Amino acid sequence: MTLGPGDPAPSFSLADDSGAHATLDDYAGRRLVVYFYPKAFTPGCTTEACDFRDRHEAFLAAGYDIVGISPDPPKQLAAFRHKHSLPFTLLSDPDHEVATAYGVWGKKAGGKGGKGLIRSTFIIGPDGLIEKAWYNVKADGHVEHTLEDVAAAGSA
Repeated sequence: MTLGPGDPAPSFSLADDSGAHATLDDYAGRRLVVYFYPKAFTPGCTTEACDFRDRHEAFLAAGYDIVGISPDPPKQLAAFRHKHSLPFTLLSDPDHEVATAYGVWGKKAGGKGGKGLIRSTFIIGPDGLIEKAWYNVKADGHVEHTLEDVAAAGSA
């Protein structure tokens, strides 16, 4: 199951890196980039998170908040956020319920079997509908492409 433009974004209520809960409803009426990443402190996930960090102001200027979701526990997310000075919220999905709802938990492409989190990004509009969905993305360069898309959407 995959999500596409016009589909309702699955709701979530997850612990953030401080242990507080964040929900999709917290972002109602705002545009949101939700990116799923497999594991904090791994090379690809660090590259992706730092790319979002480095372009955070540009996303905000375009009217988008950013949320990262992984299976990591809040304590690990806090360390990851602190070490890399990440200015956006990181959420913990240890049971993969939200990842499953977004269609990003499953057999990984090119994997050697087993299930895992499929690196993916979603743009959610202020109405709670998916505007754009990218599945199975590469960490390097993806954030720049995402920013180009949101900038183009803002000027349309």
